[in-house]
Amino acid sequence: MYGKAFAPEYQGALTTLSVNSSLTDVLAAGTEQLRAAERAGQPGEAARSGLAVAEAHRRLGRVEDADRAWKASYRAARQAGDAGAMAWALWSGGTLARQRGALPLARRLLRLAADLGEQGGDIVVRGYSLAGLAETGRIQGDYEAVGRLHEQLLAEARRRGEARHTVWALEGIAQMHRNTGRYDTAYALFEEAAEIAARADDRRGHAWALRGLADVVSVRDGDTERALELLSRAETTCRAMRLSSALAYNHKMRGNVLYRAGRYAQARELYEQALAEFREMSEPRGEALSRLGLAKSLARLGRDPDETAAELAGLADLLERIGLQHARRMVARAHEELGIPAAGPATEAAR
Repeated sequence: MYGKAFAPEYQGALTTLSVNSSLTDVLAAGTEQLRAAERAGQPGEAARSGLAVAEAHRRLGRVEDADRAWKASYRAARQAGDAGAMAWALWSGGTLARQRGALPLARRLLRLAADLGEQGGDIVVRGYSLAGLAETGRIQGDYEAVGRLHEQLLAEARRRGEARHTVWALEGIAQMHRNTGRYDTAYALFEEAAEIAARADDRRGHAWALRGLADVVSVRDGDTERALELLSRAETTCRAMRLSSALAYNHKMRGNVLYRAGRYAQARELYEQALAEFREMSEPRGEALSRLGLAKSLARLGRDPDETAAELAGLADLLERIGLQHARRMVARAHEELGIPAAGPATEAAR
């Protein structure tokens, strides 16, 4: 039913690159082709090569370089009068904005990208942009608003046999079920995503699915060792492909698994590692979640309750600014779990 996964963001002379190409290889090939296109006065090719450069920088956590690259790609596409390439550049910029925690900007850029893709008849960039909007809403915790869009995009991906997009949609829907306590449904969807990704040779999608399975195995079954084994398999892929963000989230999840098992000192080490990784790539959502896990671990290891309360209050304020509803609920649960009341202005934010 599904063919081999492909990477539509690798365009022009870079279509030979695989979805599993190392990001350092993508960056090198994209930069070389971009320079050649600029020397030859080919703005359309420069736009499409620049897209690959922007995406490689983004996934490597080099946010400033990624920001410059997607904007340069958009300018080149506009010069070439290529609406499809303009849409792809906006999609890259919107995805970067979400990664940086600028969610209103992410929605604006992704909506523009979807509209341009529809106007230009590029159904792939339209689908990717709508998927980006759905993922932005899901990250914010607005499940009712984006659940139907996830299901719509899943149906479209299944109909076209697009393995990579099917895997993405399954994982997003699974995450919403997991976050609302429907663990069996979440597990089945993550499992299906992992199977499709493996058959389609989508190593990135497979690594994220394994992370989801590990989470459910840990929280539902209390099977710490199996969860850690699944995360180790995913980490091997993340390291091989230089997936910096996915690797940091893997380490954060490993901290979650160890924390649930009562192995607080080990959890603290993993949260500290993930926190440093997220800070290096300027990813505020991952940084906030790692700080939350670290605060809980330190509390379990005897940290002064007033210090923990101050940390949780700061996190509640940060998550309020970013607009992450589900993460704010996690802070509220941390207060309850640790027996530390939320005081003053932080009380409402934590709810």
